[in-house]
Amino acid sequence: MLKNFTWVNEPKKFTISSNNQLELITENGTDLWQRTHYGFSVTNAPMFMESVTSKNFTFSVKTAFQSNFLYDQCGIIVYIDNDNWAKFSSEFENTSFQRLGGVVTKSGYSDWATTDISSKINEIYYRINRQENDFIVEASYDGENYFQLRIFNLNYDEPITKISIGVYGCSPQGDGFKSTFTNFVLSENNN
Repeated sequence: MLKNFTWVNEPKKFTISSNNQLELITENGTDLWQRTHYGFSVTNAPMFMESVTSKNFTFSVKTAFQSNFLYDQCGIIVYIDNDNWAKFSSEFENTSFQRLGGVVTKSGYSDWATTDISSKINEIYYRINRQENDFIVEASYDGENYFQLRIFNLNYDEPITKISIGVYGCSPQGDGFKSTFTNFVLSENNN
């Protein structure tokens, strides 16, 4: 499954096992964000992605993580270019709660929508369904019962001719943490 995946911002520490498991150690100062509210632009987070030509597909993955510093995060990403992408993850806040949600970046401006979840959760499954320029993102704590996180559009009515899907992890302020990605599935939908 992972043979067609490639790195953008390849990390210093990662391993890929023969059973399609990726283990990533994040690095300090890595992030994905564009302009809004904070005023900075950073796109140096490691992203492990596959280029997809299908206009209708479903991608899913399981994340397991040991985040421990403010904004530590790992999850899924849909990527067109530095100004147009979306990421979904949990972000560490403190020992009481973390924030589950996503950032959608269009034309170089990010937004961030979240909900608070327990900091005791350290495994999350993600599933994203592409229907041309529209995307439906869901999450699950057990891999069976999914709930909707967001529906969004990238690129408005202009056809998306090139898009990548995959996983990422970063530590904007912390010294790094271990994240593990398993259960990769990418399938074309016949819509």
